[in-house]
Amino acid sequence: MIALYTLAGIALLISLLVDRQKSIRALRIAAKRLYKIHRPLLLMIVLVAISLAILSEERIAGVLEQAGAFWGLLVASAVGSVAIIPGFIAFPLSGILREAGVSYMVLSAFTTTLMMVGITTFPMESAHFGSRFALLRNGVSFLIAISVALVTGLLFGEILL
Repeated sequence: MIALYTLAGIALLISLLVDRQKSIRALRIAAKRLYKIHRPLLLMIVLVAISLAILSEERIAGVLEQAGAFWGLLVASAVGSVAIIPGFIAFPLSGILREAGVSYMVLSAFTTTLMMVGITTFPMESAHFGSRFALLRNGVSFLIAISVALVTGLLFGEILL
C-alpha cells in the first residue's frame, strides 16, 4: 500500500511540474467528489464494521455446515451478499468449510455472492452510480451467482436433473 501512495505522490508531483493549473483543477474536482460521497462512504465503513462483528468466520462456518443443499444455497447466498470479507480470507475459509463437509454448490454460492453482490456497499454504490444501476448490477450479479452455484452442483453431482 505504501508503494501505491508513493507512486501516486510522484505522479502528482510530475503533474504539478508539467501543468500546475490543470493539476490544481483536478485536485479540486477530486475533493468535491470526495465530499459528495463522504456520507455514503462513512455509512459503508460502519456497515462493514457491523458486518464483520456479526458475521465472524466461526459463525459462518457453523451455519453453512448445518444447512442442507437447498437451505445451504439460500443461506450462503444471503450471507455472501451481505458480508464483506476479503478474498484472501474467504477462499481459505471455503477450504476449511469444504473439509467440514460443506458442498461445492454452497461454497460456490457463498464465494460468488461475496465477490459480486454488495448489499452492505449499496448505499455507496447508489450514491456514486445511481440507485437504478446499483439495483440492476446487484440483481444481475445475484442471478449469475445462483446460476454458477447450480452449475457447480450439477458438475459435482450434488444435484441431479
